[in-house]
Amino acid sequence: MTADRTPAPDGDLSFPALRHLDTHGYFVLPNAIPADWLAPLRAAFDTGVLPSDQWPVPRQSEWRHAQVDLDAHVQRACRLPALLAAVHHVLRTPVFLSQVEGREPLQGNAPQPLHRDAAGCSGQLMAAMVWLDDYGPANGATQVVPGSHRIAEPTAALPQILSGDAGDILIFDPDLLHGATSNVGGARRRSLLLSYACAALRPDHLATEAIRGVRMDTTEIFGADAAPVAHPVH
Repeated sequence: MTADRTPAPDGDLSFPALRHLDTHGYFVLPNAIPADWLAPLRAAFDTGVLPSDQWPVPRQSEWRHAQVDLDAHVQRACRLPALLAAVHHVLRTPVFLSQVEGREPLQGNAPQPLHRDAAGCSGQLMAAMVWLDDYGPANGATQVVPGSHRIAEPTAALPQILSGDAGDILIFDPDLLHGATSNVGGARRRSLLLSYACAALRPDHLATEAIRGVRMDTTEIFGADAAPVAHPVH
């Protein structure tokens, strides 16, 4: 993995970590989830799995998708100080948690094409992936194209497949080119996908909560108190 893997306790992210997030469009918080949180988070995932056709909008059949947004352990993970600090560092405005769900590629899934989740929305949205299992090239880990969040046109840069441990958190700009690879080995690769948005966008997001399967209360606003200590890098 190319990102600095120094743990960031209590929301105080290092200057190199923030610089990596700004310049490359992503950063990995290693071991961000306490070890004793992993079992209840995995249980929430497995309990919340719904078949594709039971979602408001059918999901990909080559993946497991889990409704987890009402689980207290999941909500606690979404509020880790270091995670909120990184989100606020990029967006520089009050934000809210707009969505969280579980995703897991099944063995033999087709790899996702490199894509942007929110083309043109850089500076308004941030995403994070909480890894509940060890991840790497053998079980469908995410690949990213560093720096592509700053490039409007397709880039010839080669993607990098991330690898690491259960409990890591990938924080990334949704405008970054990324995509899941194929789970060739069949080992479990559960994750929680978190989406944060500027508070000003809440009315628009509220209008689509039903079709996105959002059940949680999204009224909580996270303000500037989540900001990291280091100065921003642009």
